[in-house]
Amino acid sequence: MKKIDDLSFEELERALVELGEPKFKAKQIFDWIHNKTVEDFEGMSNISKKTKEELSKVFEFTLGSIELKLESELDETKKYVIKFEDGNVVESVFLKYKFGNTACISSEVGCKMGCLFCASTKNGFLRSLTTAEMLKQIYLIQNDTKEKISNVVIMGSGEPLNNYDNVIKFLKLINDERGQNISMRKITLSTCGIVPRIYSLADEDIPITLAISLHAATQEKREEILPIAKKYKLDEILKACDYYVEKTGRRLTFEYIMISSFNDSPEDAEMLSKILKNKLANVNLIPCNYVKEANIKPSENLDIERFKRLLYDKGINATVRRELGSDINAACGQLRNNYLKI
Repeated sequence: MKKIDDLSFEELERALVELGEPKFKAKQIFDWIHNKTVEDFEGMSNISKKTKEELSKVFEFTLGSIELKLESELDETKKYVIKFEDGNVVESVFLKYKFGNTACISSEVGCKMGCLFCASTKNGFLRSLTTAEMLKQIYLIQNDTKEKISNVVIMGSGEPLNNYDNVIKFLKLINDERGQNISMRKITLSTCGIVPRIYSLADEDIPITLAISLHAATQEKREEILPIAKKYKLDEILKACDYYVEKTGRRLTFEYIMISSFNDSPEDAEMLSKILKNKLANVNLIPCNYVKEANIKPSENLDIERFKRLLYDKGINATVRRELGSDINAACGQLRNNYLKI
């Protein structure tokens, strides 16, 4: 059966018409699914029994449940293992900031990218998530915390641009004013640099924040830690980024994970400032998390601050990502991997 929570508003309208139902009911049903986040037709109290019976013959809901939740004692971060009906699990994180509540969600079950520093890829790639499964992560978090999500980052397990169509549909659904109505400008999508899809995303005219997982300032070093760098060269990615800024007018974020004795030297800062000179961009310096399966260590705090200062001196805006939930392994992939070993 088809999943009703995977439908756009326009698709829902067409489905109702095909069932011989009035088109106007789409607004009520959409509200139940994407605003009130009900999980069955019976919960739709202002929809007639006949309509619910007709819908249930054709559609069903995407099922998901919180299998495990960890709560930080250091801050209000909460990390979830969410299981879907086929038994696959992903992880999602609730992060509390002064500017609002953020949900970090996954776009795939596992990941095929093979980045050296990321735990998400260690158990391989199983499948892409549906649009409804991405939405479900947010709905489950809101129902659990009883708090509204105002910001979304697609930075959990998976490469969002490898699940392009479902991710684009997710963005439009989570932004729909008849549902959660989360502003596109409060959504960030992180990519390793799938060049053709960066061009496609620029042409979508969706004003989200695009974050590029750069992590090194030279082609050679990127190839050491990012297998995808062998397919899409650094100069190709930077060219695609220029096109994105030109088309959207949106400032880019370049993510740079700080790995001790690898990419945190003054020379690395100099190279990074050169390739990002005059770009509409911000560099997000990320203290590397310890990943047991990879032989890498995080940079010292003093080295990170020195790196940031060197960038600033070269006219590059840089921030250091605030670490949240460090006592519950809130970095990508860690909790899922531990859960799978149980």
